[in-house]
Amino acid sequence: MPDRLSALDASFLYLEDSTTPMHVGGVAVFRRPRTGFDYDRLVDLVEQRLSLVPRYRQKVVHVPGRLARPVWVDDADFDVTYHVRRSALPKPGSDQQLHDLVARLMSRPLDHTRPLWEVYLVEGLARNRIAVITKTHQAMVDGVGAPEIGQVMLDSSATPRPPVESLWMPSPAPSGLQLVADAVAEAVQRPGEVVENARSAAMDTVATVRKVAGVFGGLASAVRTAATPAPGSPLNVRISPQRRFAVARARLDVFRAIRRAHGGTVNDGVLAVLSGALRNWLLSRGEVVSAGTTIRAMAPMSVRDDETQVSAYLVDLPVGEPNPVVRLHHVSHAMRAHQESGQSVAAQTLVRFSGFAPPTLHALGARAASSFSRRLFNVVVTNVPGPQVPLYAAGARMTEMFPVVPLAKNQALSIGVTSYDGGVYFGLNADRDAMSDVDVLAAMVEESVEELMGTVSA
Repeated sequence: MPDRLSALDASFLYLEDSTTPMHVGGVAVFRRPRTGFDYDRLVDLVEQRLSLVPRYRQKVVHVPGRLARPVWVDDADFDVTYHVRRSALPKPGSDQQLHDLVARLMSRPLDHTRPLWEVYLVEGLARNRIAVITKTHQAMVDGVGAPEIGQVMLDSSATPRPPVESLWMPSPAPSGLQLVADAVAEAVQRPGEVVENARSAAMDTVATVRKVAGVFGGLASAVRTAATPAPGSPLNVRISPQRRFAVARARLDVFRAIRRAHGGTVNDGVLAVLSGALRNWLLSRGEVVSAGTTIRAMAPMSVRDDETQVSAYLVDLPVGEPNPVVRLHHVSHAMRAHQESGQSVAAQTLVRFSGFAPPTLHALGARAASSFSRRLFNVVVTNVPGPQVPLYAAGARMTEMFPVVPLAKNQALSIGVTSYDGGVYFGLNADRDAMSDVDVLAAMVEESVEELMGTVSA
C-alpha cells in the first residue's frame, strides 16, 4: 500500500496559501571553528545525516481527481545541493541584516514539486560567526518517523559522530493509474475515509478540534477555554505574504531565580514575561488596556513519555495587570490545571527523553496551533527546553538557537522560545504590514525580563 499522508499532515497542504506558508524554521548561530566551515562542509554534513530522516528524500504526489489523500514517494531526481543553499550578508554583517534575511526566506513558500525542506548557510556574519537557517514543511514533521533536519545535524562534541554508511536508491514512483487503483481499493475497504478526506480539506472548526484532541491529547481544559472566542486584538488581522523577524535573549538563571522567589515554573515565568511585553506593546500603540484585558495564547509545550506528542493549551495572558508578580501568579494559576491533568513533563525529562529536539518539538507545536480555528486564540507561543551543554555542527559550536514558528491565518505574530546552554532565546515571527514594530516588542521582552527580575530580592 502507498505511504499516504495522514489526515492531519494533508491538512497542512490544504491550509497553505500565499499568505500562510506552512513551514517551521530555525536560526542557529555558530562560532566559526579554526578549521573553517564552508558550504561544502555543510552539504557533506546534511548528506551524511539524511539516512536519519528518510522523509527528506521524498516528495508529495497528489492522487488524480483528489480521490484520496496525497502520498509520499521517493524523489528520483533528488539533489541535495538544491535544498542546501548558500547566502552571504553584506558588511558589516549585523544581526539586523541576518533577521531581515530570515524574514525574506520565511516569506517564500517551499517548492511542492520537490521534498519540502531547505537549509541555508549564511556567511559574512560579524564577529567570526556563521548562521544556518532551516525550513521544513509541517506536513513532514511528525516527531517520530520524521524529525526536523535541525535536530539530526547537531552533535554533543566538536568531533562529529561517524557517518552512517547507507546507499540510497529511490523506489519507483507509482503511476497515476496505480494511485487511482490504490485509492479505490482503500475506499472499498474503508468507506469512511472518503468522508474524512473531504472533512480534512474543508477543515471545519468542530472537526478540527476533535481531530487535534485525538492526535495531541490533553485538551479538555483547552476546549473549555475555547467555549468563548478569543478577545479582540490587533494581533488578529488580515496578513500579507511578507514577514518580519526579531529576537530577544535572556539567561536561564534569571528565570530560575524568579521561580525560586515566586513559585511556579520556568515556563510560567516565560509566559509572564511575554504578558508584560505585550502589555507595554499595546500601550505603545495607544490601545485601550483595562484591568481585565487579556491576550489568549495557544501554548503547545508538553509531551507524553510514551511517544513524542505535544499538548496544546489555551492560556489567557493577563496583559491588563500592571504588577509583574501578580501577572506571574495569574499565569501560574492558569497553567496549574494543565499540569495537574498529568499531561505535563518536566523540562529535565523532556531533554533526557528527546536529546536535542527543540526544532522538532517547535514544529509539532506549530502543527497543533495551525489546526485550531483562528477564533480561539490571538498568538502562538511555543516553549521548548533544550540541553544545557554546548552542541556542534561539523565542529562549529552553536552559540544561539532561535525558533521561527509560522503564522496561522489572520495571526500577525508567533513566538518561539528555546533554552540552550544557559540562555533563553525568543524568536518573533510577524506579518510585515501588521507588525512593523516587532523589533519594539522584542526589546520589550528583554525589558519585561528585567522588570520581573527586579522583584527578586538579592
